[in-house]
Amino acid sequence: MDCPACGSRMLAFAVPADLREYLPGEDPGAAICPRCLELRPVADPPEESSDFRRIDDSFPAESEAAIPMALVVGLLSSLAIHRQEISALLANVERAGVDPLLVIDRLSIADGVEPSVDLEGRRRQLEQLL
Repeated sequence: MDCPACGSRMLAFAVPADLREYLPGEDPGAAICPRCLELRPVADPPEESSDFRRIDDSFPAESEAAIPMALVVGLLSSLAIHRQEISALLANVERAGVDPLLVIDRLSIADGVEPSVDLEGRRRQLEQLL
């Protein structure tokens, strides 16, 4: 699947049942664009684990942190609307032993990542949420 926003190949992944409530739509999976960080629901996600390091080396490699982190990044464009979801997902990332704000810091300066959202600005806003 190609990103409708920038045309890059998206990274599809299955979303565990306990995190699906944070995913827009009813689909069991999602896809994130490694370039612009656009998030889309996916009806038929892959069964095997996805390599989230394809986005950037700063992204968590383990699914238990990577999946909620991908959802956070994808929801950042609508921080006001998805505030509760983002807060819960950030807690999941932290419980998995990853500092989500550090991931966002590193993504904001990562080569090849060109999000439509100002990650530095969103990071400051997220810091106030925590």
